[in-house]
Amino acid sequence: MSGLDALTARNGLLYGGDYNPEQWSPQVWREDIELMRAARVNLVTVGVFSWSLLEPSPGEYAWEWLDEVLDLLHGAGIAVDLATPTASAPPWLAALHPETSAVDARGVRMSVGSRNHWCPSAPAYREHAVRIASALAQRYADHPALALWHVGNEFGQTCWCDLCAAEFRTWLARRYGDVDALNEAWGTAFWSQRYRDWSEIVPPRAVPYLHNPAQSVDFQRFTSDQMRSVYRAQAEVLRAVGDTPVTTNFMGFFSGVDQHSWSDDLDVVADDHYGDPQDPTSPARSALTHDLTRGVGRGAPWLLMEQAAGGVNWRPHNVPKTTTQMWHDSLRAVAHGADGICYFQWRASSAGAESFHSALLPHAGPDTRLHRAVQAQGRGLEALRSVAGAPVRARVALVFDWPSLWAGSLPARPSDRLRVLDQLEAYHRPLWRAGIATDVVPPSADLTGYDLVVLPALPLVSDDDAAAIAAVVERGGALLVGPFSAVMDATTRVRTGPFPAPWTQVLGVAGQEWRPLPDDGAPVRGERYGDFRASVWSELVDARGAEVLATYGGGDLDGDPCVLRRADGDGAAWYVSAVVPDEILERIVLDCAADAGVTAPLEHVPDGVEVAVRGDVLLALNPTSRDVVLDLGAHADDVRDLLAGALVGRRPTLPAGGALALCGLRPADGTDQTDQTSGGDE
Repeated sequence: MSGLDALTARNGLLYGGDYNPEQWSPQVWREDIELMRAARVNLVTVGVFSWSLLEPSPGEYAWEWLDEVLDLLHGAGIAVDLATPTASAPPWLAALHPETSAVDARGVRMSVGSRNHWCPSAPAYREHAVRIASALAQRYADHPALALWHVGNEFGQTCWCDLCAAEFRTWLARRYGDVDALNEAWGTAFWSQRYRDWSEIVPPRAVPYLHNPAQSVDFQRFTSDQMRSVYRAQAEVLRAVGDTPVTTNFMGFFSGVDQHSWSDDLDVVADDHYGDPQDPTSPARSALTHDLTRGVGRGAPWLLMEQAAGGVNWRPHNVPKTTTQMWHDSLRAVAHGADGICYFQWRASSAGAESFHSALLPHAGPDTRLHRAVQAQGRGLEALRSVAGAPVRARVALVFDWPSLWAGSLPARPSDRLRVLDQLEAYHRPLWRAGIATDVVPPSADLTGYDLVVLPALPLVSDDDAAAIAAVVERGGALLVGPFSAVMDATTRVRTGPFPAPWTQVLGVAGQEWRPLPDDGAPVRGERYGDFRASVWSELVDARGAEVLATYGGGDLDGDPCVLRRADGDGAAWYVSAVVPDEILERIVLDCAADAGVTAPLEHVPDGVEVAVRGDVLLALNPTSRDVVLDLGAHADDVRDLLAGALVGRRPTLPAGGALALCGLRPADGTDQTDQTSGGDE
């Protein structure tokens, strides 16, 4: 079940974006409503940054403008995602309570004049945030336009003030129980850091050299939990007045919050994603981010809350999307589980810091190429109504979590070039190219429903999670592990002995040294994958029961294993000890998929074409400048393109810049997956 079910049952796929009517006159509101209807907009987010207008002075409210806006939207059949405006506190709050403004790591207190300047630990901020949320709830809980509550905006800022220091100590006391346990977990014998009392502990503020890594990761855990408690306090008053679903908008792999720890607090998972239109790798990265968002929601449909219709305003050089890219970005999100496609924002702002950010209605008005494409997109999404609510059936899990990202991003590692997200993208990309559905899940997820589990880079993992991952092979699944994984336990303490310590037996390897490579890399050779050069990273490992598929071909590692595979009954475990070229990694990943019995939806995908399956619909995107033919093979039988509303043959043409949404294609493996859902569903 999804918190969007009732809404999509009425509207099909959701379409719209942030709407900021407070920036415009009532006459403009009426023009907006008519243009929204023409574009098939059926959901808008209202009120995200309206606190100072709704509450111009403490306890003094001005509702009239919002009353009128919600009435107008409801009259046009447009549902509202109503936000608590707490992401940007009004200037009067900082004037009355200076402690509500956040402090950076150097001790500098933030000023008003921007946004996200508040301290999550300040009692005055929390009191006023809950009060405005409660006032909104009491006034609008029964308004017929209300479809979703939206708490705050893009949580993730950090504060290092004394109030946060006190809350951090309380958080640590709950986590560890006593100071001696904290000293053990943090390894404070190093550099004479042993604490004798909680009062001596401070956040990782500015220091002359390196922070204690355990302290740094725990502070990021704490910061995420503080943000979640701010969210929870507002969500509680919203839920008290009815059963309207509650959400907030995350930001992909942004490091500020641990989204997995928030999963149970969200009725709908929503994400803001701004792919770079001039980056050729952006589509793959977008698909990965969407798979993450679906994973956070445990397979349920999710909402793309924000994206750009054209250019943004915050890159140094803001190359805009083409209208084709805009359409493909939306279809990609739908293919990866989104039931709603929204943008920042509806009408471009004429004043303020984001006045050069694109919008569905640009400064030049509705008689523009962009807005005509917006209307065409509304019609296209309307044609995909039947896709709403359909599952993405993934047999592959890509394992990722934020504590491992934080630990993997710490300084003073063997190399800062071996990056968690780079590895995640590299191992996901071959699966994406083949159209193989992949859930991005935490190591604590139930992995029993997945045939292939991939760990591209998981430097930090708890003992319990490591044991569950090892069980994948024992039950007959396939496991693929990348370099520098399971190096640290949950406290960032480095595991001793051969590495990766929890998995040496299941992988059949015993690692001795991590060895970053010089800029020219290192040669690797082997019959299965031929000769190639590893880059960035290598490891000295011994084979202890694993088959060696590739060896280093020179230097101090000459003849030592690079890529290994160990069979165990029906299961198999693979280990890649280096960063290998994309074309080699693609072969390795697809070999692992074959080990697991995981097949692609099409036997051949033309170069540059993107395919993905959602429910019983295969979506195919062609961003290239040439027409291509899709060979549906024997799996095609009365296949219909939902976008064109027409039957296609077994070899439909996918035009340059075009898209197909093919319904009726039988699974390549011949199975009936109608009642299956993502492996990580609960």
